Amino acid sequence: MLGFGSAAKAYCGAPPTPASLVGRWNLDPILITALLAILAVYCAGALRRRQAEGSIPAWRRIAFACGWTLGAAALVSPLCALSVSLFSARVAQHMILSLIAAPLIVLGKPETTFAALWPRAFDRLPGSRRVQAAFGPTGSAAAFASALWIWHAPGPYDATFSGPLIYWLMHITVFAAALMVWNILISTKPEGAVSALVVGAVSTLQMTFLGAIITLSPRPLYAPHVLTPYAWGLTQAADQQLGGLIMWVPGCSIFLAVTLATLARAMSELAQPAALA
Repeated sequence: MLGFGSAAKAYCGAPPTPASLVGRWNLDPILITALLAILAVYCAGALRRRQAEGSIPAWRRIAFACGWTLGAAALVSPLCALSVSLFSARVAQHMILSLIAAPLIVLGKPETTFAALWPRAFDRLPGSRRVQAAFGPTGSAAAFASALWIWHAPGPYDATFSGPLIYWLMHITVFAAALMVWNILISTKPEGAVSALVVGAVSTLQMTFLGAIITLSPRPLYAPHVLTPYAWGLTQAADQQLGGLIMWVPGCSIFLAVTLATLARAMSELAQPAALA
């Protein structure tokens, strides 16, 4: 069984203490270079699109910048190190990326900026029309649910502490699937309201069930956190329950609210032509 020793080998480093946390920024040069490259490509694509087809609205550019900033903060800030000590911090990191950063990035319309530079290359990225069509609404919801349930199962979760390869496989798959789900929920046209409703309902239910299972489990599930929560005034069981609640309540609330808002918007758009007839 993996334990404290595996946590010591985690990508984000050894478990921090409360006194050392403030200085535990993740300054991985590969990660920082990748984050800056994504931002640079978005800005270059936005400039190219403005010259060729008209600029992306400022509010969309701001949304992308906010999503990029929150996503970068979740990966670079001391939250990365804290997620080695606390299961609840790892879940909070996932929720920031999946429930806040992902929809903001989708609102920023990155597909239009990236496609302005490399149309064919973009067709292979999450959120592109080709990838979205290949998965479909149901497949996108299933991919997101599968990523969450697999990586929060004890075995795969423990494996993410063994080194950077599995750690990044976890983050990339969860975030890519979240982008596909949010692209459906946010970009839905009136004729796609039923699909958006299904995706939102599935995402709401599966996060509710997963959060409930983790919260209500009669025993601790995650070996890397056998000892590490005690430095933070938590038992392993309390840390696990807190993590389950972080997934359960925000995950259910945000997806439910967005699903209902999407449905209301679609119904309103459908009602407008009828009112004018």
